[in-house]
Amino acid sequence: MDWQIIVALVVVIPLVIFPAAFIWYLQVGGVIAVLRARRARAAKRAKRAMAQEKAATATVRIDK
Repeated sequence: MDWQIIVALVVVIPLVIFPAAFIWYLQVGGVIAVLRARRARAAKRAKRAMAQEKAATATVRIDK
């Protein structure tokens, strides 16, 4: 290959790959955000269930 073709490839390949890599980065970021939100909702749900279970099993103490 001539050196001009190699230089052209070195210049063109990053220009072609950058948009694809940027879109991939945005997609991965969105997936991570969804997983974090799902994990937070699950933790909140578990905490609420634990509080309800604790309230249901608590004994009522009446002092006379």
